[in-house]
Amino acid sequence: MRLEKCWFCSSTVYPGHGIQFVRNDAKIFRFCRSKCHKNFKMKRNPRKVKWTKAYRRLNGKDMTQDSTFEFERKRNRPERYDRNLAENTLKAIKKIDKIRVAREERHHSKRMVGKKSKERKEAAVELEQGIHMVKAPSVLAQDQSLTLPKIKVKVSQAQSEKNQPMEE
Repeated sequence: MRLEKCWFCSSTVYPGHGIQFVRNDAKIFRFCRSKCHKNFKMKRNPRKVKWTKAYRRLNGKDMTQDSTFEFERKRNRPERYDRNLAENTLKAIKKIDKIRVAREERHHSKRMVGKKSKERKEAAVELEQGIHMVKAPSVLAQDQSLTLPKIKVKVSQAQSEKNQPMEE
């Protein structure tokens, strides 16, 4: 069973799934779903579409260089079946998967280091701007330090005459 990669989003395409497009120069493009195929037909660049693997790698959201990715590469050289080799390979796959998960978690935690302090600052600014929504009006009337200073605007007579209701 051969698992292919989607040309657009780099997710796995299982046998019997997805769409295959063959260009005039005999280049084969495989897509996991119609969403990827439609974006390809619209000539969108996968590196600029935020949900693709290419975008995530380009902008530092996903790991790009790791030795565990070497095992995921496609190999076209046929190998003679050997029971011991197959057994060792299956054991190695499990170990490699554990290592990859641990490294991805470490990468994610490094990315999120300053996020909590940034969220606290944003929340403080938002609270400062919208304090009138949090505090009751009676408390704001008692403590003038919680309210913003009132600005007085002078209105000329010409404008006030225009705002008068019309008489019949």
